[in-house]
Amino acid sequence: MHDDEIHVWRLDYDHHQGRAPFHMLLAAYLGCTADAIRLGAGAYGRPSLETPHDPDLHFNWTHSSDQALFAIARGVEPGVDLERLRARPRALAIAERYFSADEFVALTALEPAARDAAFLQLWTAKEAVLKATGRGLAFGLHRLSIGSRADQLALRFLDGELPAHWQLHRLNLDDVHVGSIAWRGGPRTIRLRTLAPAA
Repeated sequence: MHDDEIHVWRLDYDHHQGRAPFHMLLAAYLGCTADAIRLGAGAYGRPSLETPHDPDLHFNWTHSSDQALFAIARGVEPGVDLERLRARPRALAIAERYFSADEFVALTALEPAARDAAFLQLWTAKEAVLKATGRGLAFGLHRLSIGSRADQLALRFLDGELPAHWQLHRLNLDDVHVGSIAWRGGPRTIRLRTLAPAA
């Protein structure tokens, strides 16, 4: 993996597998067996590699239904999130309570048929940023604001940080999944790959 890349792996996932598929991917990058991986946790519970592993290698994972994403990078801490598209009858109520005012206004302006996908795109973008900070949802969904238009996402506000220091991208997956990735740092090339199911 080049230092100017972020690799994002997409894989079939069964929740009974737990962290095993993600450990397998980590092991491939670290050149060791999955059972040799030693993980710790940051102040807010974000998993991280412990000694003797490369301290410059960072990762994040997410899953929804039968799909998962695993992001790995050198020198930046990625946050990644994935949701399966489905009807969200309470999308506006959730946005009004937990999203920023401008995000709520943007959602109310949409036709109902487009609202579920837009809501989930905002949700995955917000969660990707919060995961990249290491703090997660406990930080508060209202403490950041995301703009979305055409194929671009933009971090407009993040409490205590400069949005210009961040990268935020929509992941092009398929017609039934929505995903986002974020990191603090300069632009990088995102390499989206699919892990073939085990034979």
